[in-house]
Order: sequence, then C-alpha cells, then structure tokens
Amino acid sequence: MANQIHEEGKFKYIELGEGTPVVVLHGLMGGLSNFDGVTDFFPEKGYKILIPELPIYSMSLLKTNVKNFAKYVSEFIDHKGFEEVILLGNSLGGHIGLLCTKLYPEKVKALVITGSSGLYESAMGESYPKRGDYEYIQKKAENVFYDPAVATKEIVDEVYASVNDRNKLIRTLAIAKSAIRHNMAKDLPKMETPTCIIWGKNDNVTPPEVATEFDELLPDSDLYWIDKCGHAAMMEHPDEFNKLLYAWLQKRNL
Repeated sequence: MANQIHEEGKFKYIELGEGTPVVVLHGLMGGLSNFDGVTDFFPEKGYKILIPELPIYSMSLLKTNVKNFAKYVSEFIDHKGFEEVILLGNSLGGHIGLLCTKLYPEKVKALVITGSSGLYESAMGESYPKRGDYEYIQKKAENVFYDPAVATKEIVDEVYASVNDRNKLIRTLAIAKSAIRHNMAKDLPKMETPTCIIWGKNDNVTPPEVATEFDELLPDSDLYWIDKCGHAAMMEHPDEFNKLLYAWLQKRNL
C-alpha cells in the first residue's frame, strides 16, 4: 500500500476508485492496512475510498485531542474539494467521525461507525498501555479480536513499538484523556445524520451494549451485528462487513 500514498502539504492519504467519496478514519493503533477489505471492495461499487493518515503522533502535544483530529478531517475534506462525504471510522476513528459530524454536519452525508469510542470511557483500555512487556502487549492485541490469530506478529510488534516510544506513549495517554472528556452522550440525540452502526458481538473493547446505546441515542441510525467478531469488524470479517455496509448504502440511496 505504501506506493499508493499521496502527499500534499500536511496531508498523507490513500485514494482509490471514482464516485461518492468515503473518508475512512483509522483508530489509535490502527494502520491504513486495517481497511484493505474496504479498499478492495468499494471502488468496484462506485465509491471513491480515501484513507488519510491521521496526525495522531505528529501534532503538538497541546493540540493532540479528538477535537483537533475532527478539524483535521474537515480540512482534508476541503483540501480535496468535496462538498460532502461519507465518514467511516473504527475505534478512535469512529469517535473522530462522530465529533466531525457534530461540528461540521453540512460536510457529512452519512456516518458509519464500528467499535467506536465516544460513549464508553475504558474504550481506550483502562490498564493500557504498559511498557516493555511483550507478552502483555500480545494479550492486549489478541483481546481486540474474537479470533486471537488475527493479531499477527506484525500487528503485535507495531503496538509494542508504539508503547515503547516515549513520544507515542505520551500522545496515546493524551488522546485517551481527550476521548473521555469528549463523551458524546448529550450530543448524539441532536445529530440527524444517517448513521450505520456495525458491531462485533464479541467486542471486548467497546462491548455490545455500547452499540445499543449509540443506536438508541442517535435519531437516524441502523444497527447491524457480526457474530464471532471483536473490535475491528472490517479486519476480522471483511466480507460480511462490506456486505452489510453496501446493503445499507443502497437502502439509503447513498
């Protein structure tokens, strides 16, 4: 995927396909490759998939918060010259998508969230991160998925490197605090944007009741479950995730 990354000013992103723009927002420990299933499927169906690299570890520490990431996404939409987009976010990316939708509703045609933070305080991991202990990090990474085998050595190594990098660790903690401060329970009932919620039935990070609460609080949402699935449905069950999302987009004429 590296050879497909565009660099323009402060933006680095992947862009594939033509059609309705879908801006994909990765999570705190999630790389752009987490959405390979989405990038393989949706460009064939008349959608332009864009995955910006969020400045999670590169913003100044004072600016490292969910609100500034939402602003960054809004600026990316403007940079690309889109009037409105569909936002798709996993984990922290879902939270950024929600806040972006609240702050810039005119730019968001629809929202898709999966395993999103924004309601559940320990979504960022209560005893996490713990430095140095590889086995502990491996267990944490495996806990993200229903099938621990999805947490490949490559994924574990990446997380391990992040939590042992002081700069990244400080920012990870700043983001976790910011996510807790930006609890969206009071905002959601005022957000009229059509929202698709796709959730793993076995999500240990943001449990199923979080999805139910999102669905209850959002005025115009549809909730879909994926069985035998953890926190990153688009990685663990890409075909089912794509099928559910595509059917929803068709139903909503998006």
